[in-house]
Amino acid sequence: MSKRKIVVAVGKRKRAIARAYLRPGSGKIKINSTPIELVKNPYVKLRLMEPIMLAGDVIKKYDIEVNVKGGGIFGQADAVRSAVCRALVEAEPKLKPRFLEFDRHLLVFDSRRTEPHKPSRSSRGPRAGKQQSYR
Repeated sequence: MSKRKIVVAVGKRKRAIARAYLRPGSGKIKINSTPIELVKNPYVKLRLMEPIMLAGDVIKKYDIEVNVKGGGIFGQADAVRSAVCRALVEAEPKLKPRFLEFDRHLLVFDSRRTEPHKPSRSSRGPRAGKQQSYR
């Protein structure tokens, strides 16, 4: 780890933003002050555990605390996993190829965003056309 005691990393996905604080410790991971083991949704839990499983024993050297807000459940989960991976790579650069090989979006922001609504049809969305009736 570099000379700094705490590593701060940011992860984003759609409207969700997560900040991960990594410090030397015993392997505890908390998301919004809740241990990662207490996440109820099994799919979200698996998604959050991916970087931890990939990091292996390296994760036991650090405590990670993540604050996440905005977006939905899965957007927040992806933002958290991205922030955790970025913090781990900053502390342990040898993990970067492993993360990139598994999933590039662990370290790279996903630039896709929703398309803005067009003028004079703001309630129907960006691409809704006028319906036509043949009878």
